[in-house]
Amino acid sequence: MEPSCTNLDLATMEATKAHIANNPDDGKGAFESVTTWKDGAVAVTKARSFTLETDEPAPLGGTDSAIDPMELLLASLGTCLTIGWVTHANKRGVDFSNLKIKVTAPYDLSGYLGLSEDVRPGFLNLAYDVEVDTDADDAMLAEIKAAAEKGSPMFDNILNGTPVAGAVSRVG
Repeated sequence: MEPSCTNLDLATMEATKAHIANNPDDGKGAFESVTTWKDGAVAVTKARSFTLETDEPAPLGGTDSAIDPMELLLASLGTCLTIGWVTHANKRGVDFSNLKIKVTAPYDLSGYLGLSEDVRPGFLNLAYDVEVDTDADDAMLAEIKAAAEKGSPMFDNILNGTPVAGAVSRVG
């Protein structure tokens, strides 16, 4: 099957939307992931039936055997925006023969390494570029971009700083 925005099951998504409109409580839930330390800087995360590993690059004490957690944030934003682009193109009758979203984020290790209180340990900013092969005009692409950003849970989580809370419990 050729890649196409029409391969997205928009009918099921619209049926879910209609169901949630009539049954708002059915749209509430939670995702969960469980991360277990494996060794060194390596950790294994399970979410639903999926598993992924993370590690740090060698200069930060890891073995560079897997994606860095900071790169996962970039991947989360890029993949969520990709789904949004495909969804909103499909809704508008637009198709792509190619779509690529590149997310970049500069960092300053002096924050992460505790060398400067003035530098945050996270990214300094996030930026993304979309490369798309389509017959759609620039106005339509701007409309799709705006709709993808507006409806993206990851874009919202990052842009609006979702509150985070943590707890510690002893085992064994």
